[in-house]
Amino acid sequence: MLAAGLLAACSFIGPKAQVRGNMVDLQSLKELVPGTSTRADATALLGSPTTKASFNDNRWIYIGEVTQKRIASTEAVQKQQIIVLTFDDKGVLREMKRLSQKNSLPVDVIARTTPTPGGHASFFQQLIGNVGRFSPGLGAPTGPATGGLNGGMPNAPMLP
Repeated sequence: MLAAGLLAACSFIGPKAQVRGNMVDLQSLKELVPGTSTRADATALLGSPTTKASFNDNRWIYIGEVTQKRIASTEAVQKQQIIVLTFDDKGVLREMKRLSQKNSLPVDVIARTTPTPGGHASFFQQLIGNVGRFSPGLGAPTGPATGGLNGGMPNAPMLP
C-alpha cells in the first residue's frame, strides 16, 4: 500500500509532457470550410503555419507533437498531429488533410558523424599550429591593421 502511494507521488514529481510546434485545436479546425474560408481565416483560427511546402506557397502545414521524457532522458512522442491546408491562387481553402503518426514512414538513422576539419588534432599539432599567429609582445594577431587609434591606416599619424 505504501509503495503504491509513493509511486503515485512520483508521477507528480516526474517530467511533464511538453507541446512542441503547433497543436491545432480540432474545434477551430471544424470552423474552416473548403471553398469559402481564406488564408486570413486560417491564420485567425489556427495561427501561422509551422511551415509551407517547399515548392508550393499555397500548401500550409501545421506540425505539432506532445513529448515526455522517459528513462535516461530520451524523448517519447505521445501524440503527433499534422494538418495540411491547400489554398488556390486566390487564397481560398480547397482541401484539408489531417495526418497522424500512423501516416509516418520509418526512417533509418545513421550513427556515423560528419568529419570536421581540425576535429582530431593532437596536443602538439594544436600547440605548433598557433606559432606565428600572434605578434611578439603584443598578444594581438598579425596581419593588416584592424582599427585602433590610427583608424587602421598604416601611414596615418597617431592620435594623442
